[in-house]
This record gives sequence, C-alpha cells and structure tokens, in this order.
Amino acid sequence: MNTIVKKINEDNFTDTDLCEAAKILREGGLVAFPTETVYGLGANGLDEKASKKIYEAKGRPSDNPLILHIADVDSLYEIASEVPESAKRLADEFWPGPLTMILKKNNKVPYSTTGGLESVAIRMPEHKIALALIKESGLYIAAPSANTSGKPSPTKAEHVIKDLNGKVDMIIDGGKVGIGLESTIIDLTSKVPTILRPGYITEEMLNNVLGTVDTDKAILKENKDKNYKPKAPGMKYKHYAPKANLTIFEGNEATVIDEIIKRTMEKQTQGVKVGIIATDESKEKYQCGVVKTIGSRKNNKSIARGLYEILRDFDDLDVDVIYSESFLDNNLGQAIMNRLLKASGYDLINVR
Repeated sequence: MNTIVKKINEDNFTDTDLCEAAKILREGGLVAFPTETVYGLGANGLDEKASKKIYEAKGRPSDNPLILHIADVDSLYEIASEVPESAKRLADEFWPGPLTMILKKNNKVPYSTTGGLESVAIRMPEHKIALALIKESGLYIAAPSANTSGKPSPTKAEHVIKDLNGKVDMIIDGGKVGIGLESTIIDLTSKVPTILRPGYITEEMLNNVLGTVDTDKAILKENKDKNYKPKAPGMKYKHYAPKANLTIFEGNEATVIDEIIKRTMEKQTQGVKVGIIATDESKEKYQCGVVKTIGSRKNNKSIARGLYEILRDFDDLDVDVIYSESFLDNNLGQAIMNRLLKASGYDLINVR
C-alpha cells in the first residue's frame, strides 16, 4: 500500500484540504490524523469491515474497543441507546476536549468497533483538523492511537510514519500534538461514574461536575501487586512500552538521583547503554548515561507532552535499559504515572 502523507497547518486550512482524506474514510479506508491528545488512526466506525482494518494495521487485539469520535453533542443520540444526565453535564463542561464517555450502544454500532461489548466509547476531539475531518467525512470516526499496538503513542506524524507507513491509506501531518496523553475515559454505564483511564481531565475536575466519581482500582499504583482486573479491556494489555526495559525510581528526589547514578555507572562498567529520564531541574545532576529531559516539575503539562516522545527517542538511540525518576501521583501526575508504570511493566523501585 502506498501511504499518502499530507501536511496541513491546523491554523490555516480549508475543508477542501480534507476532501481526499474524507473520501478515503467514506470508501472504507484508513486515515491517521492529529488530535489534541495523540495521533489517531481513523476509519468509519459504523462500518464493520473498516473497523477491522484498524485492528489489522495496528496488530491490536480484537477485544480492545475503539473510541468513536464525533463532531457535535447531538451525535450521542445517534449511537448510544441511553444518554444519561451525567453525560450531558460532562459534554457541556468538557467537550470538545480530551474526555471519553462510555455509554450503552445502539444497534448502529458494530461489535467490531466496541470489542464485542454492549457499550460504546465516545468523544468529541478539540483539535481543529480532527473536528473538520469528522464533519467533512459525514462519519463517526473510530480511532485508537495511530501506532503499532503496545508501542508508545504517537505525538507527531513522524512517529505514525515509522509505525504505519505502507499499512494505511493516508497520514495527515498536523504537527506536534498539544497534550501528549490519551483522553480520560469515564464509564457512565456503572452505578457510580468510574474513571477507567486517567488523563488530562482529572478526577477532581470530574468530581466538581458530577459530585461523586470512582476510579478503577486496577489503574492505581498501589494496587499493582494485587489481582485487580481492569474494567477497561484495553488496559489489560501491554501499552506504551519502549524497546528497552524501563525502571522507575520513587522516593526523595536526591536519593532517587543518587540511586539512578549508582546503577547507571554499574551498568556502564558492564557495557550496558543506559538512558535516563530526567527533568529540567535535575538533568545537570547526571554526569553519566544518555540523559534526556521529559519536562519541568513546575509544569506537569510539559511532562505529559514529553513522555511518549522521550520513550521513542530512546528507541532510536538503542539504549539497553532506561531509568526514570517518578512523578507526583496527583491530578495530571496520576495519568503520567499510569502510562509510565504500564510502559515499565510496573517495575517501580521505592528508594529509601
């Protein structure tokens, strides 16, 4: 397959620029496109054959549901059998934006899109290109992240090209995304609204709108050694992983840095190439290893934006192991740590 790569400036484009991509989608093809979170791999979400192509291109397990992307709130009533008041309130507050709501599906939505479930995941992206593409195509676009399944999610078109060139019809290059972490997922089919995947929209923000929100225990760091089964099917699979083994160190900052330096020097004497995930504040303290900064501790948003890119950078550098500092586990920090922990296979060391 010859993959078309089309550059589009988010701040300077017309609907005509998206005509070819929209046509591909209507004809059952695959188009990767930018959203405010990560790049998505899109297909007609109501076309069973088109949805299956997403799984094939990514190597994605067929029981891992896809998210349907819509361009207006009224679309909820076209694809969900029930739209609770909680969904309306969340849509008013956070859409368009990085929040995915799980509702009961209706018969229009094929099981190939929902991973065999009776529920459907829905969100309205904030990115101008994504919204315009949905409108131009006239479809509900099913779109997981546009990467090979299990690898770090793509935050720029180069990542998509590396993973999916020759496997998809078109890649829209809209530049680097703004957030860098996938959307928050909240299940509104349960008795109490439950966060199944943390993201940019935090538990505190959701509580402010709904009053009471639970968080699936399986995504919490402290439950990593217990037999909790994730409620979101996709969360049971390996995600976001670099090629090298990743270990996270938690504790007092100075102690963590000393431990990472000690282990790095030991590995280097054995001929092992070590990558270190540092911050703007700590990078100068490391005089060994391949040091890259993920962002500033004063700005968790910068850390979120840098997470997947830094993991992919270490893939390109062919490091053998990666050591990372940990990050505060509150608000957006919970989403960052969730992704890091899954990328490491929950290899977390508490340094005392």
